Amino acid sequence: MEIAAARVASIHYTLTNDAGEVLDKSPAGQPLRYFHGAGNIIPGLEKALAGRKVGDTLTVDVPPQEAYGERNDALVQVLPREAFQGVDTVEPGMQFQAQGGQGAVLVTVVDVTDTQVRIDGNHPLAGQTLHFAVEVAEVREATEDEKNVGRVQG
Repeated sequence: MEIAAARVASIHYTLTNDAGEVLDKSPAGQPLRYFHGAGNIIPGLEKALAGRKVGDTLTVDVPPQEAYGERNDALVQVLPREAFQGVDTVEPGMQFQAQGGQGAVLVTVVDVTDTQVRIDGNHPLAGQTLHFAVEVAEVREATEDEKNVGRVQG
């Protein structure tokens, strides 16, 4: 059976950046399961997996526009420290959920002074080409419940 829309695929993967540093990988014996065709993984990887079968291995280079997009400098803002009332310690690397024009946005603290906090609303991998080494572990028909909700259940 091949990976196609409305099927559940399980993959082992290793994600690296241009420098070859491992950014993420599926835990040993625990492949990532996803519902194909519903946008549950980045578009470039989903497109490369279509038609693959159990046992297939591939390497995929996904450009930013098919992953997390290009970096957008307008998403970097400086806020007054008072905007973080109720948070005792604000440090670089911390992440907060903020309300943006299109709903909730995850922002990362980049720099902190006594009076200001610089945040970045870009995804941490925005602007990067992502390199995947993938092995297809399983492909199955989705259940009716999974088809109804567009994601893997259970």
